[in-house]
Amino acid sequence: MPTDSPTLPPRLLTAEIAALRADLVVAGYSSARLDELLGPVASAALRRENAVPARRMLEPLTDPAAVLLRLFTLGAVLPRAQVQAVLPSLGVDGALRLGLLGAAGPDGPGGAARPTGDGPGAALHALVDLAPYSASDDVGEIDWWIASDRSELATGAPLGPEHVLGVGGASLTLARITPREPARRVLDLGCGGGIQALHASRHAEHVIATDLSERALGFAAFNAALNGIELELRQGSLLEPVHGETFDLILSNPPFVITPRAAAAGDTTWTYRDGGRAGDTLLAELLWELPAHLAPGGSAVMLGNWEIRGGEDWDTHPRAWMQPATADGVDAWVLQREQEDPAQYAETWVRDGGVTSRDERWPALTEAWLDDFASRDVEAIGFGYLLLRRPESAMARPGVLRTELAPGTGSGSLASHLSASLRSLAVLEELDDEALSGSRPVRADDLIERRHLIPGEWDPMLIELVQGAGFARMVRADQLLAATVGALDGTLTLGQVLGAVCALTDADEDEARARVLPAVRELLITQMVTL
Repeated sequence: MPTDSPTLPPRLLTAEIAALRADLVVAGYSSARLDELLGPVASAALRRENAVPARRMLEPLTDPAAVLLRLFTLGAVLPRAQVQAVLPSLGVDGALRLGLLGAAGPDGPGGAARPTGDGPGAALHALVDLAPYSASDDVGEIDWWIASDRSELATGAPLGPEHVLGVGGASLTLARITPREPARRVLDLGCGGGIQALHASRHAEHVIATDLSERALGFAAFNAALNGIELELRQGSLLEPVHGETFDLILSNPPFVITPRAAAAGDTTWTYRDGGRAGDTLLAELLWELPAHLAPGGSAVMLGNWEIRGGEDWDTHPRAWMQPATADGVDAWVLQREQEDPAQYAETWVRDGGVTSRDERWPALTEAWLDDFASRDVEAIGFGYLLLRRPESAMARPGVLRTELAPGTGSGSLASHLSASLRSLAVLEELDDEALSGSRPVRADDLIERRHLIPGEWDPMLIELVQGAGFARMVRADQLLAATVGALDGTLTLGQVLGAVCALTDADEDEARARVLPAVRELLITQMVTL
């Protein structure tokens, strides 16, 4: 099956963009309005990339938001008069000048070209996807519009090698885990259509967005202009465009997908997700260079995949990647959220490129992935978060490296939780046991205790400290730790609380300190207890 032919990104025409923005506002082209029009069943189906229920719901409607979604996302071919009615300020001619629309042939977008003409029946189709984007981050509520290449929903064809994605699951994940403290300079590395840079503009003085793809930067520029946001865009590979510069925050959803290079000479290379390296070495290269670009107090937040080979621990590769950072005094934290076997991984990414099990290429592509993993004895592939933070003041110590399996998700802001945990890593490195005993930790408001008992018994079989926020962690505790944590309200020092608990339970205080202080350190890192 041929891939969808790429078109040029929308043009940066100031007057036309202003008119488009005005039309989108008047049309109520927002996520909330579309959810109302679609209803829960069609909305849920569309999120699963099943467009049939949405088409059934929207086709009879003349509501401008419904027409715009059909045109720009669902691949509808519409008469010129209908498009003109929902874009009255921009007009069809303005949309043509921007490069948003093209003339459709008699058999739809792929048919023989038909003159645009001025007749109301002239057929038009979208050349790009233009979708509303609504979100909430630590800064507040967001309502934007994001342009990207058309998806399979509109084209019915696999994605092309230079495809520019809209806002997908990975983009939403990275936005959700990014801290939103005020920053002077922020870098969005591998920006794609620019969604992370747009988010960063809300809390940064200056945002630089880079990408290897000129097409991606074109879409990012258009999205910034459409939403009234200023970005500095630079073309180049990884950190080359910002050589010698430092940042308060670096964001990256890099092209981390592990792709068989032997097959990449054909039509299996997707620039937006594949880094052109064998295995997971792209992330290794990036993380070797990245620490030098972190300003004092600066953080980096990334997504990534890593190979887990036979006989290795799951974190062998990311631990090796982080060694240059920790040697440079940068604290690092790796969290694995998911793990797939090679067959699952191959299915995920072959399908992501628009190739399904019904296509002729499916067996060959799947075989290529499996052969590639087998050549390196890869038994599983991990997915998760890579976080770094340079302490605000230079310290004569190596950085801390923490790796963790964190499959759960609790309530509240994950970004704030991760940021506080990274800071705790640095703070605790400066606290010896005496200083920790003299501090006044406070039990987090979201922390609860669960006790498991045999009916009729007084003593619990198991005590669990359970986190409501963050990653919804569960920590097993004994009576001594549970009693100590339960009394941490900031009134007494940790040492005083532990002494009182030992006096009540006749526990040896030295033995209790040796058991409880390391456990409290862990609870402080995970924000189940705070300083």
